[in-house]
Amino acid sequence: MMMTIEEIKAVIPHRYPFLLVDRVLEMDNKKIVAIKNVTGNEDFFNGHFPGKPIMPGVLQVEAMAQAGCILFLKMLAEDPENTTIVFSSINKAKFRKPVVPGDQLHMEVEVVSIRRQFATLRGTATVDGKVACELDATAAFVPSDSL
Repeated sequence: MMMTIEEIKAVIPHRYPFLLVDRVLEMDNKKIVAIKNVTGNEDFFNGHFPGKPIMPGVLQVEAMAQAGCILFLKMLAEDPENTTIVFSSINKAKFRKPVVPGDQLHMEVEVVSIRRQFATLRGTATVDGKVACELDATAAFVPSDSL
């Protein structure tokens, strides 16, 4: 299942400059593959770092979290219209390679397990086939009106 940016915006509430998934390439009940095209026009490059722009690791993690949210809300949530997905933990996050303007962040996020309202997932982001970021995380499904 592929998704365009407009289809992504219909699923998750994030918007520019914080929408960090540009396209979904494939998705099933266990895994999503998505991309983020990293351009020199990204707001965060103004200060991180001037003259040597690097995409902050926390935004790479957030991009994978957004991909996971798309997967959960599109394929797994019982009531996606009234559900918000939030991180409950981030574990084993590792940053292996700088991500710079012109790169395409290729993200694969897979569901490891789901128990009640919590999901465990594993994410890997690559650039040109080389690992840039990887993590294990858990997310909670919460009713949107409780936030």
